[in-house]
Amino acid sequence: MESVGLNALFLAPGDSGGPETYLRELTRALAAEYPALRIVVFTTGSGRRALAADDFGDLAELQALPTEEYRRARRQFSEQLLLPLTARRRRLDLVHSLANTGPLRTPGLPAVLTLHDVIFMRHGTFGRVTTWGLGQVVPRAARDADALIAVSAAARDEICSVLGLDSARFSVVPHGMGPVPRSKPATEDGLRGRLGITGGRLVSCVAALRPHKNQELLLRAMGDLPDDCVLVLAGRHEPYAGELQALARSVGVAGRVRFPGYVSDAELERLWLLSSCAAFPTRAEGFGLPVLEAMARGVPVACSDLPVLREVGGDVPLYFDPTEPASAARAIGAALDDAERGRRGVERAARFSWAESARGHMEAYERAVAAAQA
Repeated sequence: MESVGLNALFLAPGDSGGPETYLRELTRALAAEYPALRIVVFTTGSGRRALAADDFGDLAELQALPTEEYRRARRQFSEQLLLPLTARRRRLDLVHSLANTGPLRTPGLPAVLTLHDVIFMRHGTFGRVTTWGLGQVVPRAARDADALIAVSAAARDEICSVLGLDSARFSVVPHGMGPVPRSKPATEDGLRGRLGITGGRLVSCVAALRPHKNQELLLRAMGDLPDDCVLVLAGRHEPYAGELQALARSVGVAGRVRFPGYVSDAELERLWLLSSCAAFPTRAEGFGLPVLEAMARGVPVACSDLPVLREVGGDVPLYFDPTEPASAARAIGAALDDAERGRRGVERAARFSWAESARGHMEAYERAVAAAQA
């Protein structure tokens, strides 16, 4: 294996969440583990500019295709036609699509696809047009791929159940844990000023504000938490944000809830430092990277009792029923300021390595090349 193309046409810098972290950390790890590997990142115009500004040009060749994430027709044209054509012209050994969708046909070019989850098929995550489009592309791209990657065994099993795929086609390659802190923390006064918080204990939930992330459960649990607790729902605002704000008012906790929207890496590092507990009430996940990030920073975690989160967190988090506010309140209340649980979280997170993840990806790449040649 001498060269690989990474399909990052999903990249809308700052808005892409977990897939953007995946792209950045995997690229760094592949470059470190395999210095002779030629890496080409196919991305959007804004994605190329953002990666170049962070010196990714030293790790990989950055190739912008004429599209942006939110321009659906151009995205499809670039992914389905231009990407495989350009990859073949650049004589790459393989193309790896990192975020559920990829070219439906790549004749003469081995293809790997990472399927993070099929949440969009079971929950109202996206609008009807986007959901329909994904429902057409994802299963077909999965069938065409020479190798598939899942980021957890739980995600693999659900994907196979929903899409009717053979689990033997998958490599399970968990995410790693990047450097801690990711960047220099913002000032405490600066973040407290933006949040309008002068004191109290912070319960932080870091996730896009979408229905399946289930932040409404935390709003309903707030009445059973100590009065000095302030809930921070940090994540990109989507239509669900308005429903959450209305719910906070209706249940009488609006004064103890903050909706900061997108937070920068520096603000997020400070938020972790200020948090007495990280709470994740999600109904579905492919991996649960924020759980790992919180544990790595010694923040006690309370989260939904889901197989995938137990796969990541082991016996460190306190788990709760994601349909029961009282269950969430009990878990969060017990986790608050639990220094011993925080210490165990750091130890647990240290088991997840991007270097090991890069090696798992290389094994999947080699499987794909062998399958394409068979």
